[in-house]
Amino acid sequence: MKKDYQGYLIDLDGTIYLGKEVIPAGKRFVERLQELKLPFLFVTNNTTKTPEAVANRLAQEFDIHVSAKTVYTASLATIDYMKEQGKGNRVFVIGESGLVDLILSAGFEWDEEQPDYVVVGLDTDIHYEKFATAALCIRNGATFIGTNPDKSIPTERGLLPGAGSFVSLVQTATQQDPIMIGKPNDIIMNEALKVMNLDKESVIMVGDNYETDIQSGLKNGIDSLLVLSGFTSKSAVESLPEKPTYIVESLDEWDF
Repeated sequence: MKKDYQGYLIDLDGTIYLGKEVIPAGKRFVERLQELKLPFLFVTNNTTKTPEAVANRLAQEFDIHVSAKTVYTASLATIDYMKEQGKGNRVFVIGESGLVDLILSAGFEWDEEQPDYVVVGLDTDIHYEKFATAALCIRNGATFIGTNPDKSIPTERGLLPGAGSFVSLVQTATQQDPIMIGKPNDIIMNEALKVMNLDKESVIMVGDNYETDIQSGLKNGIDSLLVLSGFTSKSAVESLPEKPTYIVESLDEWDF
């Protein structure tokens, strides 16, 4: 018997849209949540865009109108995690503006010599010196944080290196394991629950990717809804080692 969930944690790409195309059932799913006044939070590993930029894209490209407060990125989870640790506010970051600008605006100070934290995310302007600085700082005692484990990202050109690939390089160079923030790890999920002010039993994780979205639920005691509109195909369902709580071909099938 299906539970009545008080909140929804939702993936974006592959669930609400696919690349540059809206998924109509995903759009209707968000609109039904809004009509029913059910709390929801988009949880994304993407660190290249701010929540405001994500909300603007949803509105302009897909006619989905939400507040930036409904977007929780791995960047925000990284900031919340570092603040809770209270180890200092000096930081060196490999990443783009959606990560760097948010971290600095949250009160952290840039330091390439003795930072308290080294944060590694996706950076399309990467070069050797950034990796060298990160490695030296970590070897000098900085806490090593990876924004997310995604080793590749889907693009129109095909699969390109993701943040996880950059994290792996620094991990190899320093022989130190990172603290990983993004899905399917517990840090981003616990931080998202704090934002929603709900507990694990009250929410459900909705997504198309078994390896990230659904594992976020399975690994953290959160119910999950796999929608077969993106990464994980219908043919792959039978071979899944552990099944999500629910599986639908389209979010139109979901009964609130």
